[in-house]
Amino acid sequence: MTTDDAELAALRARVSELEGARPARHRGRSALAVVLIVLAAVLTPLSAVAVWSDSFIGDTDRYVDTMAPLASDPDVQNAVANRVTTAVMQQLDVEDLLTGVAPDDRPRLEKALGAASGPITSGLTSFVHGAAEKFVTSPAFATVWTNLNRAAHAAVDKALTGSGGGAVKVDDGMVTLDLGPVVDRVKQELVDQGLTVAGKIPEVHTSITLMQSTGTLAKARTGFRLLQLLSWVLPLLVVALVVGAVFLAARRRRALIAAALAVAAGALVLGLALWLGRAFYLDALPAQVSRPAAGAVYDTLVRFLRTGVRVVAVLGAVVALAAWLSGPGRWAGAVRGAWTGAIGSVREAAGVGTLGPVGPWVHRMRTWLNWTVAAVAAAVLLVWNYPTGAVVAWIAVGAVCALAVIEFLDAPTLAEASGDDAPRAARAR
Repeated sequence: MTTDDAELAALRARVSELEGARPARHRGRSALAVVLIVLAAVLTPLSAVAVWSDSFIGDTDRYVDTMAPLASDPDVQNAVANRVTTAVMQQLDVEDLLTGVAPDDRPRLEKALGAASGPITSGLTSFVHGAAEKFVTSPAFATVWTNLNRAAHAAVDKALTGSGGGAVKVDDGMVTLDLGPVVDRVKQELVDQGLTVAGKIPEVHTSITLMQSTGTLAKARTGFRLLQLLSWVLPLLVVALVVGAVFLAARRRRALIAAALAVAAGALVLGLALWLGRAFYLDALPAQVSRPAAGAVYDTLVRFLRTGVRVVAVLGAVVALAAWLSGPGRWAGAVRGAWTGAIGSVREAAGVGTLGPVGPWVHRMRTWLNWTVAAVAAAVLLVWNYPTGAVVAWIAVGAVCALAVIEFLDAPTLAEASGDDAPRAARAR
């Protein structure tokens, strides 16, 4: 065996040794990276619930603002009108109704009842329901609804966290909103329309159900309270897990793509759970509870949680896409080539040169400028107060536009361009 053959054999042996050692060295780190990615995906929905519980349940003003649109929801208005009508009719003695009306008010009441079809009981029910509907569709109801929900917030907080108090009842997992103030306003409306006997109705307390979860709610209080306390820890933990997985992985770009998609998948699992939970929740309600109104309340309560799901899902998709586009893959390279080619065509069509010292400076600082755009986009997302999926998408669009401007201004000098071409020629050979 010649010297060259011996050296070649030694090199092959060394390469074989290294190739055999590399999987053993990286296998454990890669496995740990996979575990961290899975943990990040599992903790993502818990993080979203934790942030929601702290920012929504823990913030009275935000809770009230969230529930305010329900005052104009037709299903809620109809449910309130029905409950108030039932409560008022239970206090009226139909047989003594006309004898209890003042003589001056009798013609007006008889005219109002006569306009309704059917016997006097159904006519009176229709009359009371009409007065209730008139009030719940008025701007005054929106004010009463806001005040009731402000008082109810403590009860909702108590129902979900086990702390707090309030005048609103929390009975066996059921949170109910006292409609007594609405009954009082409807009683006054009936008196104004000629039914003076309504003024003798004693104080009435009836309610509409905001939330019900018999048994389960009480069992979930401890866990929900813990999530509320960890509202800032869990999101940071998810980020730390993703960073740790990327650091440990042998192929970091692929790990980042996998982690971003895993976090997005975790958020989508929460969205699916909210969708299924709505159906199970409505099916479990008692027959006397209005399902359309309960559905409207449920959708309102979890609206920001659903928004959080969309934000995390969009953010995960954007990060995964950005990581893929920056990789060495053929398709990613084709996309980058199309990107630079399109902007280069615009430069040529516009007849733009190096723009003096601007083009060369941008060329030298391009990497730092690109990272600055990414950092600014991340900072805007972090400081944005309750971002939505659309906000994340628009931030991404703004970042892409900024990167396009950097690409457009990137104009190396002739010497720099020649220097850039040398490595490409060497790689081509």
